[in-house]
Amino acid sequence: MSITIEHLDHIYDKGTPYETKALDDVSLTIETGEFIGIIGHTGSGKSTLIQHLNGLIKPSSGKIVVNDFDITAEKVKMTDVRKKVGLVFQYPEYQLFEETVARDIAFGPENLGLDAKTVEAHVKEAMALVGLDYETMKDKSPFELSGGQKRRVAIAGVLAMKPDVLILDEPTAGLDPKGRDEILMQIKQLHRKNKNTVILVSHSMEDVGKLADRLFVMNKGQLALSGTPLEVFRESEFLESIGLGVPQIVKLSEALIKKGIAIEKEIVTVEDAKQELLRLLGSK
Repeated sequence: MSITIEHLDHIYDKGTPYETKALDDVSLTIETGEFIGIIGHTGSGKSTLIQHLNGLIKPSSGKIVVNDFDITAEKVKMTDVRKKVGLVFQYPEYQLFEETVARDIAFGPENLGLDAKTVEAHVKEAMALVGLDYETMKDKSPFELSGGQKRRVAIAGVLAMKPDVLILDEPTAGLDPKGRDEILMQIKQLHRKNKNTVILVSHSMEDVGKLADRLFVMNKGQLALSGTPLEVFRESEFLESIGLGVPQIVKLSEALIKKGIAIEKEIVTVEDAKQELLRLLGSK
């Protein structure tokens, strides 16, 4: 499912002393099946941007087209939009409320009007996608789970509605390193398996560098940079000037090149570095 955004503006508290322009003439295109990373410092506009994509907030001006369907047009049914575009909020576990894991995951598909048998099938499939065993976990209280497990339940609740676009707003926020790595691995596997469009909002350059096909860098409500992770990370001086940095592994690569070490490819991830170092060691 493709997304096209044209000249999108959003103003909070318009006409009051607290008026703030959160988005300023943002235009971009996301192709079907892409894994997109959106990065930016706090207040850059990245969360405001994604909330437009499933109609949670309306633009002050501009246009958003999802698969040739203008979701900013008048009289659009937002339920139809949200069937296609699923949004996992930051700290989604705070929105868990049902007595059992299965009931919580079932809430979304039930509200789509699906019959009980179909809802159960969606719940089982969604739990499998996030690595939760249905029989073991279905009757447990979500409030008794670990932070990482709660996060998986919350993601499964969105996946159970079978969206064509999955948007995740800082999905690893507040997790310990183990939980963080598990969630990122699940997201990567989900994309590989489903081939759906994934949009990951993060402040971590390392995370988006490992996962995303393309990056959008937000700054002061504007789209400041876009490109592949490598293309974006090449703009290290600009990124640092807006409060972002490049992954440490990229800095290491640049330092090695400056020292005359014959690195054949530019390094973005730790896995890239591992492969290149093994090649260098094998050539000696």
